[in-house]
Amino acid sequence: MEENKHILVLSVAAGRTTPYYYKADGVREAYVRVGNETIAAPDHVVNELILKGTNRSFDALVTDTKKVDYSFTLLEAAYLERTGLRFEPSDYVSFGLADKEGYLTNAGKLVADQHIVYNSRVFCTRWNGLEKGSIFDDATDDKEFEGNLIYLLQSGCDFVRNNSKVRFVKEAHYRVDKPDYSDRAVTEALVNALIHRDYIVLGSEIHIDMYDDRLEIQSPGGMFEGKPIQEYDINAVSFVRRNPVIADLFHRLKYMERRGSGLKKIFSETEKLPGYTEELRPFFFSTSSDFRVVLKNVNYPSGSHNPQDNLQDNLQVSPQDNRQAALSSKIILYCKIPRSKREIAQYCGYRDIGSFTSHYLKPLINSGYLRMTIPEKPNSKNQRYVKV
Repeated sequence: MEENKHILVLSVAAGRTTPYYYKADGVREAYVRVGNETIAAPDHVVNELILKGTNRSFDALVTDTKKVDYSFTLLEAAYLERTGLRFEPSDYVSFGLADKEGYLTNAGKLVADQHIVYNSRVFCTRWNGLEKGSIFDDATDDKEFEGNLIYLLQSGCDFVRNNSKVRFVKEAHYRVDKPDYSDRAVTEALVNALIHRDYIVLGSEIHIDMYDDRLEIQSPGGMFEGKPIQEYDINAVSFVRRNPVIADLFHRLKYMERRGSGLKKIFSETEKLPGYTEELRPFFFSTSSDFRVVLKNVNYPSGSHNPQDNLQDNLQVSPQDNRQAALSSKIILYCKIPRSKREIAQYCGYRDIGSFTSHYLKPLINSGYLRMTIPEKPNSKNQRYVKV
């Protein structure tokens, strides 16, 4: 009670038979909250609410498209390459890509070789500078990809790779590679976009925008349930999958390590990059209509970055230097936890531990990239090596 006035607090639990309509003056409309406002729900939101209310998802809906009219070469080849198993005819039904009568679901249409779902597109642009401009004057590269989701994933990752640089710091006996972005983080971000995007929104597509200092991946559809992503603790957020059939297929194809771990993987893979600092931490942002992942270029000279770093183009060194530098970088990343000499040598494919130690371990220790866990007893059988 406040100033002799009673306050009534009314809490309404979320229902499961959506959408709910408000009817007045002969007009029936569904409403949604956007920030602090209540607005009439757009058609694509109403359609998604209808699917939720009937416990269905867009990707699981059976269409009138017959499987026999289309090919699935890329899907079957990727499945064989990544799992070692052949994609059997019965898998189309058991994986939710078609029904027993041979009609494709929307998920099945999205993995056909042909482009039969118009919204299945990725637009990629490398902008010259820090902001968007004219596609004709301010873009150094732009591509549009459409069709099969696996093709979109591969093409999107290739575009980022082709428009990124791998710099390095040259040391006496090796080099440390410094890529602009983590390949694995980029893949995880694009997989997340393809799996969780809203395919109902007409004329929509995923956008990959690369700037001098960052990479942004924007996909249609906000969080499927709950608050905007920026209001969550990423380590505690639990995702409800908008497209469970597609998510399950990508898990079977081993594009996803574990359901629900994608955003945390983006953090952990980015943190492994040489030159990473906390100010380069990726961040996520969502509205009711889109979801955005922002990865920062670790080589962009700002803040704590020193633009005078001894960075050189990797074409300036010999193939032998390249191999030694790449292996040294591999050892440093592997030794994030203490490893024995034998473990490191076996991991790198070497049998001669003595030669391996003199050519790789000792230079890394002398340069301060690795340290011994028992420095006072260099030859101890319990000796381990760990990244500094």
